[in-house]
Amino acid sequence: MLYHLYELNQAALSPARAAADVYRLLFRNPLNPASHTPLGKGAAAVLELFERTTRRYRKPAWDIASIEVDGREVAVRERVLLKKPFCNLVHFERDVPARRRRQDAKLLIVVPLAGHFPTLLRGTVRDLLPYYEVYVTEWQDARYVPRAEGTFDLDDYIDYVVEFLRVFRGDVHVMAVCQPTVPVFAAVSLMEAKGDLDVPHSMILMAGPIDTRESPTAVNRFAEGKPLNWFRHNVITQVPWPYPGMMRMVYPGFLQLSGFMGMNFDRHITAHRDLFHNLIRGDGDSADKHREFYDEFLAVMDLTADYYLQTIETVFLEQKLPRGLMVHRNDKVDPSKIHRVALMTVEGERDDISGIGQTGAAQTLCSNLPDALREHHVQPGVGHYGVFNGSRFRAEIVPKIRAFTGAHQQAKSVFARAFSRTA
Repeated sequence: MLYHLYELNQAALSPARAAADVYRLLFRNPLNPASHTPLGKGAAAVLELFERTTRRYRKPAWDIASIEVDGREVAVRERVLLKKPFCNLVHFERDVPARRRRQDAKLLIVVPLAGHFPTLLRGTVRDLLPYYEVYVTEWQDARYVPRAEGTFDLDDYIDYVVEFLRVFRGDVHVMAVCQPTVPVFAAVSLMEAKGDLDVPHSMILMAGPIDTRESPTAVNRFAEGKPLNWFRHNVITQVPWPYPGMMRMVYPGFLQLSGFMGMNFDRHITAHRDLFHNLIRGDGDSADKHREFYDEFLAVMDLTADYYLQTIETVFLEQKLPRGLMVHRNDKVDPSKIHRVALMTVEGERDDISGIGQTGAAQTLCSNLPDALREHHVQPGVGHYGVFNGSRFRAEIVPKIRAFTGAHQQAKSVFARAFSRTA
């Protein structure tokens, strides 16, 4: 019922939103004398704010048409390598010589399935493309996945990761950012336990909740402060008609967005107030930066109820992975089985979502991994998003990732050959 009310509200506001957009263009038209007056500029600013705060933001495009490789601009194309009901494996193909493509390591980036669209990591992908053949998990909005495609939960997520890793037959590095650190860590643990030769060369876990008992944040305390039934009864609802996923139980994007906004409500109010003043002053650059950020931030997707509730229970309420209680389809998830895959963990000094030590806990859990295959890095002066995006990521973290993957490009292959001879 909640989702239906939201859709009715969106429909009811549509005429007002359309009218606001028309009048905004009228007051911004330089041929209109009023557009040069304080009253006209103020009216255009108010109308834009109304339209932007009431619209539903659609899935953004990756918008990576080209990058610079070795001082030369090269084209980039998106190609779906593997299509699944809830996720596509996307390859960002660079227009570089075949020799360069063979030379550069393959990097699979498992992006968060936590509300925002995968394009939230656009900057991450763009900063890594000059050095890697980049592949990305492009998760699908659950409201557009028909019920006939079946369910999707945390176990299915892990299955997807294993299937994607096997596409590369071991010749890949995998990077998990935030939420997927748990399923990626679990997937590699399960593959190692079975002696799977398709395990990646290395695994980079960034700002994720491996063990939320370490330095708990406000996000962790909120999740732990409520029983699982509270989430089931208060945030789970049904996708309404006319979406393809009609009647699928989901944690809807608009509820997630209210939570994101509530975490830093004062900051968002200030940002929109600044947009209003910038529009009146005619500061187009600042206004464009605001639009670019919020076009991405306000675009959210629905998550399947099974996946969301299982994640809440496994990761935040019971911390099953670090306690040795996590099971995937009757198989115990045992990180101590990891002995061939090099592990790098990255944390942000000021991370207020995944506290210090939560990601680094993976190093302790990999009790049989040789020291030569480990690295832990805490990036000074950055919060959660700074771990995988922005100038510090580009200038300080990317070089460390490149050095780490370069050092371990062949290490796993040596271990794999030795393992196969003794198996």
